[in-house]
Amino acid sequence: MSKKTRGKPSKVDQLPGQIKERLDKLLRDGRLTQADILEQVNQAIDASGLPDELKLSRSGLNRYATSMETVGQRIREARAVSDQWIAKLGTEPSGEVSQLLIEMVRTLAFDQVLKMSDSGEAVEPKMLKDLSHAIERLEKAAVESTKRELELRKRMAEDVENDLRGVDGMSEELEDRIRGILLGRE
Repeated sequence: MSKKTRGKPSKVDQLPGQIKERLDKLLRDGRLTQADILEQVNQAIDASGLPDELKLSRSGLNRYATSMETVGQRIREARAVSDQWIAKLGTEPSGEVSQLLIEMVRTLAFDQVLKMSDSGEAVEPKMLKDLSHAIERLEKAAVESTKRELELRKRMAEDVENDLRGVDGMSEELEDRIRGILLGRE
């Protein structure tokens, strides 16, 4: 929320950490009106001995609250979407879930870089490096997850194969066919 206007940080961005944290908490709480929040924040500015120029205006507070609500709404929407995917994929193999998560991170990274480019912001090399490291780690985790899943399935198939050996009334041909299916030979 460090939106800059005319090259100058907003008054909210200039607030000391404790006062800004209090402002954010009051806005998230939602029990007070913006007028009450404005009064409390400006009183905290006075009590801290800060200059009057740092006091917030109604319109400045409203812009900040609107921006904060927009970000909050995006977070709530992202959580709702992820909850839906988790509910849907809860029964899917973990490898597929990992692949979906990797693709989501790639998409988010691409969107972020695209937004920065569109707004004229320079894409910092450090950000690109961090994104590439994150994707690399996710891909390694997905490979490990897939390996573990395959290992587990193989062990389960071998256990079933061992359990089927010598079952009364089952022909050797049927046993071999079942083994082949379970071990992926057919």
